[in-house]
Amino acid sequence: MSALDAITLSVIQAALQQTCDEMDLAFSRAAFSPVIAEANDRSDGIYSAVDGSLIAQGSQGLPVFVGVMQYSTKTIIEMIARGEVAAPEEGDVYIVNDPYLGGTHLMDVRFAMPVYRGGKIFCWLSNTGHWPDIGGSVPGGFSASATAVEQEGLRLPPVKLFKKRQLDPEIYAIIRSNIRIADQRIGDIRAQAAALYVGQERLFAILDRYGDDTVVAAIAELRRRAAEQMRANIALVPDGTYSARAYVDSDGVVDQPLTIALTVEKAGDTLTFDFSQSSPPCIGPMNSVLATTLSSVYLAMRHIFPDVPISAGAFEPLVVKRPEGTFLDARYPRPVSGCAAEVSQRIAEAVFAAMVQALPENVTAAPAGSSGNFALGGHDPARGRDFVMYQISGGGYGGGASGDGLTNGCSTIGISKSPPVEIMEQAYPVLYRHYALREGSGGAGKHRGGFGLAYEVELLRGEARASFVMDHGRFGPQGVLGGADGAVNEVTVFRSGVAHVPPHLSKEQDIPLKAGDRVRVGTPGGGGYGDPSERDPDLVRRDVAMGYYTPEQAEVLFGRSG
Repeated sequence: MSALDAITLSVIQAALQQTCDEMDLAFSRAAFSPVIAEANDRSDGIYSAVDGSLIAQGSQGLPVFVGVMQYSTKTIIEMIARGEVAAPEEGDVYIVNDPYLGGTHLMDVRFAMPVYRGGKIFCWLSNTGHWPDIGGSVPGGFSASATAVEQEGLRLPPVKLFKKRQLDPEIYAIIRSNIRIADQRIGDIRAQAAALYVGQERLFAILDRYGDDTVVAAIAELRRRAAEQMRANIALVPDGTYSARAYVDSDGVVDQPLTIALTVEKAGDTLTFDFSQSSPPCIGPMNSVLATTLSSVYLAMRHIFPDVPISAGAFEPLVVKRPEGTFLDARYPRPVSGCAAEVSQRIAEAVFAAMVQALPENVTAAPAGSSGNFALGGHDPARGRDFVMYQISGGGYGGGASGDGLTNGCSTIGISKSPPVEIMEQAYPVLYRHYALREGSGGAGKHRGGFGLAYEVELLRGEARASFVMDHGRFGPQGVLGGADGAVNEVTVFRSGVAHVPPHLSKEQDIPLKAGDRVRVGTPGGGGYGDPSERDPDLVRRDVAMGYYTPEQAEVLFGRSG
C-alpha cells in the first residue's frame, strides 16, 4: 500500500461521495412513484462490514436516513451473526422496514446488499425509499389514529428479496398481497435494487484503481477527521447546560400536546443530549423509535455545523442518552407513522432552540418543521384503476443572524421537494386550484421567518379518502431572541361546499371525498430571529410592496407599515 497522501485521501473521499450520489440518481430516474422519482424521498449510502457504521451518503439523500440506515445495517449484521437472519451470498439484497430494527415508519423501506471482495464482505450498500403505500388501515400508510403498528401496514423483518440478483417470487408475492396498487410497486423495487448494483460497480472501480488496502485506510482516516472536526466545532460552544422544549400538536388520538424536553450539556469536546423529561409513550402514531430519535439529533447538528463531513466519526462526540419511558423511544407495538416526518422535526427544533442560546450566530429560529403528509387514495373511473397519491410540501425556514429565512424550503429532515403540480395532475384525478406562497406566514423579527406554502387541490372524478399526518397546527415554529413564532399549519376540507377542520387540526384519516370536493392547506412559516422593532425599515417596506405582509400586518408586527 502506498502512503496515503492528502490528495489521494481527498480524491477517494470525493469518489465515495460520488458513488452514493450516482446511486441516488439511478434510484430516482428508474422509480415509478412520483414521491421517489420527483420528490426524491430516498437516500443511499455505504456502510461498514464490521458494525454498519456510516462511511458515505449521497449529498441529495434525506439526512434523517443517515443514522437510521447506520442503525439498520448494524442490526442486520448482528442478526446474521446470531443466526436470526439467513447468511448472505453475493448478489443478495435484504429488504426490511421494521421500525423497531433501526427504522422510521413502515413506508420507508430499506434495502441492504453486501459487497464482496476476495470472497469476503468489504462493506454494505443500503438505501431507503418511501413507498406510497405499505398496506394498513388507510391508503398511503399515514394512519392518524392508529393505536398499534399492525394498523399502519405490512412490517417486514430482514429477509432476502433478491437472491443472487434474482427476485424471490414468494417474498414478492407476500408484499403484493398486502399493499395497494401492488402492480405498480415492481418499478420501485427494481429501481431500488438497481441503485445498489450501480453503487457496487462504482465502488469496484475505486477499489481497482487505488487498491483495497488504500481505500480501507482512507475510510478510517476520514472517520477520524470527521470526529476531530466535529469536536473542533463543539469547542466553540461554552461549557454549560442548555435547555429547550418543543411540542407535538397531539398524537392523533388524544387531543393533548406532547412535550419534547431537552437538556444539552457541553463538557470538553462532547455534547450530551438528554430527553428523559419528555412525555411518556403515546396512544397514537406520534411515537419515535430510537433510531429516528438519534438520527434527528445528528441531522440537527448537521444543520448547525454543515461543513463537517457525513461520516460515523461526526457522530462520535454526540452522546444521546436513551430516552427510556418516553414517546421518543418507541417499543413494539406502539404506532409510529408520524415519527420520521413529524416527530423527528420537533426533536431537531428542540436542538435548535437549545443551541441558539450558546451559538446565536450559527443557529436559526425554528423552520416549518412539517412534511405536510397528505395521502389521497381512491378509484379513478376514467382510467379504471385505483390510486394512492402522496403529497409532501415545504414551508418557511427560520430567520438567522445573517438574514431572513428561506421561503417554501424543504423539510428539516431532508432535501425532498414537492412533486411538480403538472406531474401530480397527470398521474392522479386531481386539479390544483391554487398553489402559491402563503403571505403573512413568516414570523416577525429583526430577520423574519420565510413564508410557507398555500395550495388547494380538488378531486375531479370518482371517490377517495383523504388522510393527514402533519404538525405545527397548534403551535407555530418558535421564534428566538425576541422573534415571533411563524404561522401555524392549517388544513380545511370542503365537502359539498361545507368547510371541515380536523379536530386535531393537522391530523385526521379516512375523510371521504367525492368529485368536486377540495382540500386546502397552508403550511407553517419560519420563526423570526431578533426583536421585530429592529428590522430595517427598508426591508419592511419591501415586504409590504411585494405583498408579503399587508400594511396593517406590518404595523402590528414591526411597528411600521412601510
